Amino acid sequence: MLRLIRTMYRTTGAYNGVSRTRFQAMAHFYLAAAHKSSGKTSLAVGLTAAFVKKGIKVQPFKKGPDYIDPLWLSRAAGTSCYNLDFFTQTHEEIISTFCNHLEAADIGVIEGNKGLYDGVDVEGTDSNAALATLLGSPVILVIDTMGITRGIAPLIRGYLDFDPNIDIRGVILNKVGGSRHETKLRAALERYTDTRVLGSIGRDSGLEIPERHLGLMPANEAHSAGTADGVISRLADSVTAGIDLDRMVKIAHSAKLPGVPEMTVAGPGRIDADVRIAIAKDAAFGFYYPDDLEAFAHAGAELVPFDTLNDPHLPESDGLFIGGGFPETRMEALSANQSLLGDIRNALANGLPAYAECGGLMYLARSIRWQDKQYPMVAAIEADVIVDDRPRGRGYMRMEETGHCPWPPCANSPDASQTGIPAHEFHYSYLENLYENAEFACRVLRGTGINGDQDGLVQGNLMAGFAHHRNTRANPWVGRFVEFVRQKSA
Repeated sequence: MLRLIRTMYRTTGAYNGVSRTRFQAMAHFYLAAAHKSSGKTSLAVGLTAAFVKKGIKVQPFKKGPDYIDPLWLSRAAGTSCYNLDFFTQTHEEIISTFCNHLEAADIGVIEGNKGLYDGVDVEGTDSNAALATLLGSPVILVIDTMGITRGIAPLIRGYLDFDPNIDIRGVILNKVGGSRHETKLRAALERYTDTRVLGSIGRDSGLEIPERHLGLMPANEAHSAGTADGVISRLADSVTAGIDLDRMVKIAHSAKLPGVPEMTVAGPGRIDADVRIAIAKDAAFGFYYPDDLEAFAHAGAELVPFDTLNDPHLPESDGLFIGGGFPETRMEALSANQSLLGDIRNALANGLPAYAECGGLMYLARSIRWQDKQYPMVAAIEADVIVDDRPRGRGYMRMEETGHCPWPPCANSPDASQTGIPAHEFHYSYLENLYENAEFACRVLRGTGINGDQDGLVQGNLMAGFAHHRNTRANPWVGRFVEFVRQKSA
């Protein structure tokens, strides 16, 4: 299909009624770095907001399994940020996600993770560089310049020479220590490389996204504290003052079309909603993939949001979905909302179909203990949650089903039994005092899950675990869950 698009565009300047101007919406660039913690996210958010202030419609993307960076990018862009992940998606799915959502934007901004050439595979098949190659993306490197002057030249030379096929179009100097420092950096790059410096950002704690025990503070929490929009505005102003935005736009318009063989980019058809599923969306729970939420509508489910901190009652619904978040930071307020806790506890006891992951699992337990404080929660799950000071489970997961999952298989879904169900986890918490003979939907092949060997605790019509699932061909969980809700509500 993309081959046909390229041919039609070259010959007519349009494809299927889409004008040349509209087609140029494929303009995008890839924001990468030499290593993690280079300030990539702050710059991606600042660039996105700066473009929006100039009247440019931005579509953000984030490489890998991440919720926090996309929340900030979504808020800066005013539209959902989509994840592109080699572990959970095929190449075709990545390109389909990318093309479908970039089509309506003026420019796309892809934020990488870790360093440009980093990845699990030593051959680099899952690296940022591999994703940039797959999507035909020009790359802009963010360089943390703290403690470096002339040494920036061999660093950049190494990145340019390591893979000459990667289209590195310039660098942004970040955390610059002043005009004298910047002069030395620019002189070294000019003397030893032909790399274009696209701008610089000085050291300023006011330009940093707030952090806490698990990394960056999610924008849904920061917004409730009145800080997210202020941080985004300051980042946009700093980027506008320090970076050549016009040059960045020109680089974006030099992007190539993804060079892959025949593929289908159309999404699934939407069907009329016949079930209602309550979804927790607030400052405690905000970790959801936007394409997963869109998949609920395509599966015929209406999502009904509710606030676990403030709403006194669970909305009328046929099912319940509580995603991830940091309930430990709001556990006093969550515990104080006794009427909602009681509603959820009674609904689950009466057989309401429900799915909860990570933070949702914590919320449904008897209690959460963190930093010498403990508060009661829903108590639908007979276990207590302990939040540790170190990660208990972190990274990609692979699982296989045990046969105890209550959800029906999706029609025409691929069998993941050969390679395992792909997912990911990031939790400092674990369960204590879990009842004996608990049933689990999944056996963990890679990762930690609930007890090191299993995840997806099954209790009545509830399934809850530490794994974060993404609705993909290898794991079409949304359709399965919606069908389960539909069967139980019939």
